[in-house]
Amino acid sequence: MRNYFNYFTEIEERFQQRRGSILLLSTLDWALIETWREAGIPLEAVLRGIDAAFDRYETRQKRARMRRINGLAWCAQAVMEAAIELSEAAAGSSPSVASPQESGFERERVAEHLQSAATALHAAAVAPEACAATAARLRELATDLRAPIHEETNSTHPNSANLEAARLEELERSLTVLEEKLFAALTAAAPEDLLVALKEHAARELAPYRSRMGAVQLRQVERQFVQKQLLVHYSLPRLSLFYMSQQ
Repeated sequence: MRNYFNYFTEIEERFQQRRGSILLLSTLDWALIETWREAGIPLEAVLRGIDAAFDRYETRQKRARMRRINGLAWCAQAVMEAAIELSEAAAGSSPSVASPQESGFERERVAEHLQSAATALHAAAVAPEACAATAARLRELATDLRAPIHEETNSTHPNSANLEAARLEELERSLTVLEEKLFAALTAAAPEDLLVALKEHAARELAPYRSRMGAVQLRQVERQFVQKQLLVHYSLPRLSLFYMSQQ
């Protein structure tokens, strides 16, 4: 099983590999990946879906000149099909065992990510109370990470890697809750015209892909898109560990 925190990176790398060029993912692409993650779609299903979408595209391209695939949304329908197939194939099978945690999410590095986000939020000019409260909580989480490791999570313990991975997953869930609360505060504080403009932007970006995504997925992606653009507008950081390497 691939590491829990490789979800975004592996999807980006597979898309770039199949496209044959280094195309940076757009805000829309990242929003779509987030909807897949939140929906619990396995990484394997997403990678299979990307491969299937490109296989179909390459087959059709031989018969007719087609526009190049420029976004992950082209793969959305194939990803959902792959997720269903994988779920049906896994029915009745025994659960897999997680592999040891991979490097890249060491405690000090994660703590620095939280501290950096807290500093940015503390200086925010919008929704100051919510930002200050979030910053304070992030500092608490960073302090907890820097605390001495208990014996049961010592690196010599046979289950230390799994225990540490579980702790990081728990931290990620806390960060998800903090982000949702922060998004709610930002949305309440943002001017109406800004929110309307962001929704219109999302609608334009999603227009070419509406036939490839269901109504529920479209709403989810639009919500993620608007939330991400709100943070960009106010120069605020993402809290999730999935964004740690990008900040």
